[in-house]
Amino acid sequence: MRNENERNRWLFNTSTRPDAGLRLFCLPFSGGGASFYRDWPEAMGNDIEVRAIQLPGHESRYQEPRVTDADVLVKSIVQALVPFQDKPFAIFGYSLGALLAFEISRELRKQNLNMPQHLFLAAMRAPQTPRVHPPFSILPDDIFVQQIEHYYQPQNEAWKIPELRELFLPVLKDDFVLAENYTYRDEEPLLCPIDVFAGSGDRGAPPELTQRWSEQTTNIIDHHMYPGGHFFIDKAVKDIQKVILEKLSAVMV
Repeated sequence: MRNENERNRWLFNTSTRPDAGLRLFCLPFSGGGASFYRDWPEAMGNDIEVRAIQLPGHESRYQEPRVTDADVLVKSIVQALVPFQDKPFAIFGYSLGALLAFEISRELRKQNLNMPQHLFLAAMRAPQTPRVHPPFSILPDDIFVQQIEHYYQPQNEAWKIPELRELFLPVLKDDFVLAENYTYRDEEPLLCPIDVFAGSGDRGAPPELTQRWSEQTTNIIDHHMYPGGHFFIDKAVKDIQKVILEKLSAVMV
């Protein structure tokens, strides 16, 4: 029972599909949570089970301490995924979630576990490329907010209301600490295909840096460009879901 409860803490889903042929694990952006993917099961159909990963200190796990060490977090996520090695899977990650998806894949390889059939990475520069901006998680809140608005252009309503923004600002800052403390280590490229989604006006993950994900796989890589800034997914979500569904349907044939 304890192991089952542990899995449920990490893996959020709104529609269990035991007969599905493949699972899609989804990872959120900095400050976000698994609820971002609550509508994805319907879009993916009956053959794909969507499981969104809930990070400690986020949403339903808000009482738990947040993890700001990427190595520790990745190993914990991989441990939570071990019981789900019974069928093929893919991973989608947005922004920070894309970085975690990449490192989760490399950790699975290190542990000789099953690897994802496909990686879908959005709004994140390739990890071997230079940082776009200096660290700013340690800056005072008002300057931190200015930097977020410049590079990442958040559009959600909660961000526009100062009282609500103050509630999730500590979560966002800790996620930025995690990203800023991340150190890329050179390893062999992955073997799975990768689809990359990018915003043409994304200052936090410029397209010229997202294109360099091609260096991280020996397989096919497709680069999809959408109008908009860092949160281009707000308008492009249906198209992104369509691409993912088409690619995964081909895997299951």
